[in-house]
Amino acid sequence: MPNAYSRARKAHDNNQEGIRLQKLLAQAGFGSRRKCEQMITDGRVEVDGELVTELGTRVDPTHQQIRVDGSRVRISNKHITLALNKPRKVLSAMDDPKGRYTLRDIVGDKYERIFHMGRLDYDSEGLILMTNDGELSQHVMHPKYEVEKTYIATLEGRISGTVCRRLVTTGVQLDDGWIKLDRCAIIDATHDTTIVKVVLHSGKNRIVRRIFGSIGFPVKRLVRTQIGPIKLGDLKSGSYRVLSQTEVRSLSKEVGL
Repeated sequence: MPNAYSRARKAHDNNQEGIRLQKLLAQAGFGSRRKCEQMITDGRVEVDGELVTELGTRVDPTHQQIRVDGSRVRISNKHITLALNKPRKVLSAMDDPKGRYTLRDIVGDKYERIFHMGRLDYDSEGLILMTNDGELSQHVMHPKYEVEKTYIATLEGRISGTVCRRLVTTGVQLDDGWIKLDRCAIIDATHDTTIVKVVLHSGKNRIVRRIFGSIGFPVKRLVRTQIGPIKLGDLKSGSYRVLSQTEVRSLSKEVGL
């Protein structure tokens, strides 16, 4: 039974099928052809689990699995992933029978079968990821991979550093069980308002609002600024951008793809 290397070598010898490995890596955003050639000769590239170090090897990315440093190379002209800055009073859905403003009103019908990965509640704002890559979507939303989300929350009242630390070390008990923050830091405070940066991997509904509400500090404003390695950055409210191949690759690696 031929291994992956011999299959790839046969394609190379025939010079009739597939794409040169270094060209594919360059198209996937790994750098220039020369840089990708160096990655191959350095032994960083696998095809179907077998190390490939010979330049000119041809591969078929639709039927073969290519990995660089253990991370899968994902190539598809059909797949698109977006970062969208959801404003308040926008429903995290593609349609709404009540006629409320939805994500579709922002992205339109330009991308086929695109859907949001996770949600933000109606009154919250910030980063939402959208894709038409079903495998990526399932992994990002699956609790198994514990993708971290970062929020900036404006709270009613002045919370102390001690309380913030307790939410990380001990957590709080909600109706559906105990929950802890991964990290919590006070950014700014006045006599009646505190701005905190919180990180957690739970995707439960309204979880940040519920956590702080349960200890007497209702959330006045909530902005999600990061999901895994993807940052909101300076993306304007109500707008979106297409993730680069490097960003998609980083997100895919985060969720085990």
